[in-house]
This record gives sequence, C-alpha cells and structure tokens, in this order.
Amino acid sequence: MPRPIQACIDLSAFRHNYGLAKTRAAQSGGQASAWAVVKADAYGHGLLRAARALGDVADGFALLDVEAAVALRDAGLRQPILLLEGFFDRHDLAACADYGLTPAVHRLEQLRMIRDAALPARLPIYLKLNSGMNRLGFRLEEIPAVRSELAKDTAAFLSSVTLMMHFATADGERGVDWQLERFRQMTAAWDLPVSMANSAAILRHPQTLGDWARPGIILYGASPFPDQSAASFGLRPAMTLSSRILSVQAIGPGERVGYGGIFEASRPTRVGIVACGYADGYPRSAPNGTPIRVAGVRTVTIGRVSMDMLTCDLTDIPQAGVGSEVVLWGEGLAADEVAAAAGTISYELFCALARRVPVIEIGDKREDDGRDKAEKESKT
Repeated sequence: MPRPIQACIDLSAFRHNYGLAKTRAAQSGGQASAWAVVKADAYGHGLLRAARALGDVADGFALLDVEAAVALRDAGLRQPILLLEGFFDRHDLAACADYGLTPAVHRLEQLRMIRDAALPARLPIYLKLNSGMNRLGFRLEEIPAVRSELAKDTAAFLSSVTLMMHFATADGERGVDWQLERFRQMTAAWDLPVSMANSAAILRHPQTLGDWARPGIILYGASPFPDQSAASFGLRPAMTLSSRILSVQAIGPGERVGYGGIFEASRPTRVGIVACGYADGYPRSAPNGTPIRVAGVRTVTIGRVSMDMLTCDLTDIPQAGVGSEVVLWGEGLAADEVAAAAGTISYELFCALARRVPVIEIGDKREDDGRDKAEKESKT
C-alpha cells in the first residue's frame, strides 16, 4: 500500500472561483476581462491541471516563464498569455512572437530590444509602471523617456500597449487610493487600456478593475485578507491535503512529545501520529495548537513537525484511531487558518507541496456541466 497521504485537487473549484472573480467585476459595474494567474505551477496546484480546468472559461493566462507559456500553447490553449516579469533576454523575444505571448516591459532596454529584434510579428506588451510597490516598473520621472521610446515608429514593432501596475497594500488598512493617485499622474497623457486589480482589489476595491483584472490566490480558494475568510466570499478550496493516523500513543501528565519536547502533557493524552511532515510541504514552523481535522473533528497539533510525521491531540476524539482520516488543510479546514498559525500565508503552503505527495484530481458532482465527474489519478 502507498503511504497514506495525498493532495486532492478539485478542478471544478478553479472554475467556480474564476467565475466568482468575473461576477464581482460585473456586480461592480465593470466589464473587466480576467487573467487567470497560474504562475509558480499554478500556486503548486499544477499548471496544466489548472489550465485544463479553466481552458474554456478563462479570458487569458498569466505566468512568469516562457517555457511554461509554451507548454500551455503545446497543450492547445489559445487564449492570450501574459508574461508577468516580461522577457529575460533577447532570445525570449522569438518565442514571444512565435507563440503569441504578451510580455510585460519594465525597462527601457526591453523596449529597445523589441524594436531591434526585427520580429516576424508585432508584439502586444504590458507596460509596467511603478506606482509605489518599488519592485519592477517605470517611475514617474522615467515616463517622458518611455513615451519618447514608444514614439519611435511604435506601430512597426508593437501591436498594442496596456498599462499595468501592482498594488502593495490592497489587502490592508492603507488600501489602494495612494497608489491609484500616482498611477493616474503617470498615465494622464495616455488613453490606453489598464490592468490593476489583484485578488484583494477585485474583492474590496472595485474602482481598480480597469480593463484586465488579475485574480491569483482566489482562484485556489484562499483569501488575500488576514481578517476575512475565503468562505465568506463564497470561494471553494481547490486543494485538500489529507493523510491518516499511523499510530496512537497514550502519555501521562508531564510527558513530552517529539523533537525538543516542545509539548508537555498536562493531562492523560492520546497522541495521534500523522503521515505528513515538512518533507511533504507541511510547515515545520507550525506550533502547538495549529488546527487539524481528524475523523471529521477539529483538534490541534502537538509537538514539533518532523520530516515525515506530525502529531496531534486525539484525547477528545475517542472514535479516532489508526487509519482515521486527517485533513491538514482544504475541505473543512481553511489553508489560511493553518498558515496563520504557522506564521505564513496560504500561498506558501500551496507552493511548498512536495513532489512526493500523490495528487488526485476530482470533479464536483454538485456542478452539472455535462463533464465526466469520475475521479482519476494524475502524476504531479
């Protein structure tokens, strides 16, 4: 028998969550198209898996690597594909032209490389502006030079230009207005389409929707906000990481559990040993008290997470024992809760899922879209 751990990926959850993002735009009076952000192997869920699920509904796909973009084209995806960090050297430009990719442009040198490349097709580009995130993008004082560069026979090498920015605090108290004001200053002389809204902005700041929104973490059923759950927005988890109890230990008051003995029992305690550890992607930083579900009941972890196992408190779940199902995160236990307890975010949990964890794809029988809902296995 294989080790009893698996990640269950609900393909219909991708479709549901993407549809919710589009609905939020419509309810806000917007007409924004939406890039499905599938960077980092679709946040650890599997690039081709997510793309296949969204293939007939997504307006376009956004990711980082040319190689991943080519994989989408080879898989038959024909929607626009946005390279969020642009191209990394001039050799990538041929692939952009051959495969119909849209690179972000954030340095003057990139504009010059496009102009000098003599490509067989004109490129659409996303011009990235730095409105305060201070990572990639042109600053306000660079805009005249950008406009001058674009004026050099633009039509000869570009098919379209979209203005792009990224919010730093859309998920926090500072909000978006301070960046919106800078962005408006930077773009006052342009009448071009814009792409601004990330997941947090889609949910809380409808004035940012623009022409193309970029839903990311909400596609995977997690919340971008520390103070509001994914379920409160109607999002569904796309990944459920589950395992089973391997063994049960009975310990008395004063006895300790695991490496370093960081948990000391204050009462007679039943300790469940779970087949999951940091080598599977579970955060080693998760402290005593991190939420977990065993046999459908919430309880907590105790002791330090080790490479292949972790331990939990079964004292108040007498029906739980060897073989009982354990949900580490996902259906019935939000990844955001687990991440918060471990001092991280759900994005990191998803991206850290180890390759050794088997992945099972499922459909959702609640959603009758005429597709085969049979469960099937898939290699990561």
